[in-house]
Amino acid sequence: MPQEKKEFALSDFTPYDLKEGEEYMNEAQQDHFRKILGNWRQELMEEVDRTKEHMQTELNNYADPNDRASQEEEFNLELRTRDRERKLLKKIQKTIDLIDKDDYGYCVACGVEIGIRRLEARPTADLCIDCKTLAEIKEKQLGV
Repeated sequence: MPQEKKEFALSDFTPYDLKEGEEYMNEAQQDHFRKILGNWRQELMEEVDRTKEHMQTELNNYADPNDRASQEEEFNLELRTRDRERKLLKKIQKTIDLIDKDDYGYCVACGVEIGIRRLEARPTADLCIDCKTLAEIKEKQLGV
C-alpha cells in the first residue's frame, strides 16, 4: 500500500512581511529562512523514518514472482526518492550554515541579492534569477 504524501514546509509558511527601507538579509529575515529550512529538514527526516518503518512492516516473502517483483519495485522507488531527499538534506544544512555565516541570500555567480520572494519559493537557491536562467540556457545548448 503506497504511503500517503504530506505537503512539505515550503507550502505551509507565512510570507515574510517586507518593511520599506528594511536592510536585506537582516536578522529577522535570516530567522524566517532558518525556520523554513528547519521545518523542511524536520519533515524530510520524518519521511525517512516513515519509509524505514513501512519497509520493515510491509516486507513479505511473496510466493508469486510478480508480487515479489512489484514489492521490490515499490521499495526501489522509495529508496531512490529517499536518496534524492538525502541529497536535499545536505543542501538544506549547507544553506543553514550560510545563514549562520551571514552569506545567505546572495548569488554565488554575480553577488547580487537573490531576493526574499525567490528564496521563499526555493530556500536553497544560490543563484539569482538571471544567472539561473543563463545557466539553464547553457545547459540546454550543451545538452547536459
